Amino acid sequence: MIRVGIVGATGYSGVELIRLLSGHPQVRIERLYSSSAEGTELASVFPHLEQIALPTLMSIDPAAMAQETDVVFLAAPAGVSKELTPQLLAAGGRVIDLSGDFRLLSGELYRAWYGKEPAADEHLAQAVYGLNEWNQEQVKRARLVANPGCYPTAALLGLLPLAKSGWVAPNSWIIDAKSGVSGAGRGVALGVHYSEVNENVSAYKVGRHQHTPEIEQELSRQTGIETIIQFTPHLIPMTRGILVTAYGQLTKPVDMSELQHLYESTYADKPFVRVRQPGSHPRTKEVYGSNYCDIALHLDERTGRVIVLSVIDNVVKGAAGQAVQNMNTMFGLEETAGLSLTPVYP
Repeated sequence: MIRVGIVGATGYSGVELIRLLSGHPQVRIERLYSSSAEGTELASVFPHLEQIALPTLMSIDPAAMAQETDVVFLAAPAGVSKELTPQLLAAGGRVIDLSGDFRLLSGELYRAWYGKEPAADEHLAQAVYGLNEWNQEQVKRARLVANPGCYPTAALLGLLPLAKSGWVAPNSWIIDAKSGVSGAGRGVALGVHYSEVNENVSAYKVGRHQHTPEIEQELSRQTGIETIIQFTPHLIPMTRGILVTAYGQLTKPVDMSELQHLYESTYADKPFVRVRQPGSHPRTKEVYGSNYCDIALHLDERTGRVIVLSVIDNVVKGAAGQAVQNMNTMFGLEETAGLSLTPVYP
């Protein structure tokens, strides 16, 4: 059995990890950590977990964590993981970080976009970017996995086949993304207050969202071409889900059958990416509660653009589910272990 520790167990990603891992056939949740609820039974915070035997929430002790667990999930805010991870690695532990502390290769980029001091270069260099469908071999050998952000997961899975094909001008990508409110986390803030969000759609962090350099970095790394994107996120009044609509300018004439074949062949052996048939427009409800990413393509011959539509559940494929998928790969398990979840509908 894989002994698991979860830091940030009272947040949305943490409690989703518990939901997924409690049903995993080869995992035992050994330790739960929370800086705000030490000594508390998790069921007193989340009564829906009453039937699951879980350890009491503990304070953080990196040396003990590394000794008592085989892998630690860090579902903590940005800035926390960079302090804990070096201690866990030094003690022989393995880490899957769900924050943004190790996603960017450049400390300067992190400082500019996150407004915090970055992790040390030696640890940034050690981190493997955990977009499993594209970096699976590296994840297999990793001791530190940087779990991708929710928006980058939906965007990169949708864009990378075309970006690598050379059929789209690299700097022409425009990404319009919409997310449910759970993406903001469980903290209390005016911007996610019910009265502010309900019956309202709003753009936010226009031109300055911290996931922008992450998407650019991975597009550039996978293609070998420096890529700049236009990315605008929006908040919509629902709990879960991300819809990405991306537009790219074609560099050569292609037909719909070529586009469809490109995506179907790229993701043929990737169990969590479902390429929809031409004319389909995926909806967030169709992946709700699952680790799937649904992708559809539309060729606009009038403008010479291709439109890529991708949807994920931001708390599962965009966070906890992808983290479990990466854990499975790190420990040599089937990547679907504990994740064969049919989406919840309606």
